[in-house]
Amino acid sequence: MSTRTRIDARFAALKKEGRAGLVTFITAGDPDPETSLALLKALPAAGTDIIELGMPFTDPMADGPAIQLASQRALKAGQTMARTLDMVRTFRKEDDETPIVLMGYYNPVYVYGNERFLKDAKEAGVDGLIIVDLPPEEDEELCIPAMEAGLNFIRLATPTTDDKRLPKVLANTSGFLYYVSVAGVTGTKEPDIAGVGEAIARIRASSDIPVAVGFGVKTPEQAGALAKVADAVVVGSALISVLADTLDGDGRATEETVAKVTEFTRSLASGLRA
Repeated sequence: MSTRTRIDARFAALKKEGRAGLVTFITAGDPDPETSLALLKALPAAGTDIIELGMPFTDPMADGPAIQLASQRALKAGQTMARTLDMVRTFRKEDDETPIVLMGYYNPVYVYGNERFLKDAKEAGVDGLIIVDLPPEEDEELCIPAMEAGLNFIRLATPTTDDKRLPKVLANTSGFLYYVSVAGVTGTKEPDIAGVGEAIARIRASSDIPVAVGFGVKTPEQAGALAKVADAVVVGSALISVLADTLDGDGRATEETVAKVTEFTRSLASGLRA
C-alpha cells in the first residue's frame, strides 16, 4: 500500500494513546435500512474505533446463527450492495474519520463486478475489505486490485495457520490482520486468552502489522482481557444478538434497538479501556 488509509491513521492514533481499539460489526440493512444506518452513525460516539459493515449474503458459511439471521433479515428488508455503499456514502457526510471495513463473501462482490465495486467502494468512503473466502492464492482476483485502488485488504489468520502458511497470509495483508481466536464459525465458542497471546506473539515475530482479535468475544471482561495482548478487539455476534433481542415478533426494530446496541457498545468500550 502506497497510500495511508483511515485504518492506518486510526491504529497510529491508538498506539499513541497506548490502548487497543474496539472494532464492532453490524450487518448492513439489519433489521431494516433506516435502523441500520442509525446504528452505523451511533457506533463511533459509543466507543467504536473501527466499524466492520457486513455485506449480506444468502450463504454465510463462516458465520454462526446470529449473523446468518442478520443476513436473512437484511436481505428480506431489501438490502443490496448498492444500498450498502449508499449507507457508507451517507455516513461519510457526517463522519470522515471512523474507518469502515466491508466484510463478507466474494459472491456479492463478483456479481456487482470487481472493477465497479472497487471504484464505487472507494468513492463511497470505504477503507478496507475482508473477504473471508478468497485465499492468498487468489490475490490477483481482488486483493491486489483493491490495494491498487487504495483500499486495505485485511486477511484472516486462525489457530490452524502454521509457520509455513503464515507468510502467505501476511504477504499482501494491509491495515490489520484479523486473528480468529477460535476454530469454527462466529460467535459459538469463547476465546482462549493465553493461546491468543501466544499466537499474536508468533505473528509479531514475522510482521509489525496491527493484530485485531475476534470470534467469540461476548463480554466487556473478555474484551478487556484480549486488549492486553492485541492491538484491537472485534465484537460481532454478541452485538447482533443484542440487536435481535430488541426486535418484535415479526423481526422489526423497536424503540429499544438502537439504544440497547449503543449501550452494549459503550460497555465493551469501557471494558476494553479498563
